[in-house]
Amino acid sequence: MTTKQASRQVLIPPSPAFRANTTQAITLKGSTALVTEFFKYAVNTILFQREVYPSDDFHMVKKYGQVVLVTQDLALENYLEKILKQVQKWILTGAVTQLVLVILAKETRVALERWVFDIKLVEPAADSGESTSSKPEAEIQSEIRAILKQIVSMVTFLPVMQEEKVFNILAYTSDSADVPVGEWVDTDPQAIEAGKSQQVKLRSFSTDIHRIDAMVAYRYE
Repeated sequence: MTTKQASRQVLIPPSPAFRANTTQAITLKGSTALVTEFFKYAVNTILFQREVYPSDDFHMVKKYGQVVLVTQDLALENYLEKILKQVQKWILTGAVTQLVLVILAKETRVALERWVFDIKLVEPAADSGESTSSKPEAEIQSEIRAILKQIVSMVTFLPVMQEEKVFNILAYTSDSADVPVGEWVDTDPQAIEAGKSQQVKLRSFSTDIHRIDAMVAYRYE
């Protein structure tokens, strides 16, 4: 799919207060569900680790063979569910190329961190006359587990953010994307100024259909 110019959509968040078959090739629908589910746990992990919401707002669940923390704040849970429902539709139709979680200072709205997740379609292997096997679910989960662990470990590396924080989720969509009226709005990229930003590339994971590359950019003075 060719996108002439990506547009950015943002849904305003609230204030604080499928598994793939291991023996068959994964379907587009199954891959989309895996990517959407990963984004859910990645966002929750970032919000917890970067203390955007109080730690008491999260509870532990077992996922990908490890413990992850998920919000139990009803307003935040509903907000993320609404986002993920739309994101899943966009991934399924190939209408979204990038998702970004931006952490901002609450008072000044200055961008402090940008967690970027690029969504790419995996190019099919050249026809060699031989059949290719599907990627095992265990391998996909291992790759996802490695990204989540890396997000957790970044706390020891990223600058401490003393100010009160809020966040936005941006979706870079194609011009032809079906955008719900009144829910998502065009916005600027909420970038960190040049000369005040450092970037760290994170691990990636892929299914038979999608590849997710991740990185974080953070402000330093």
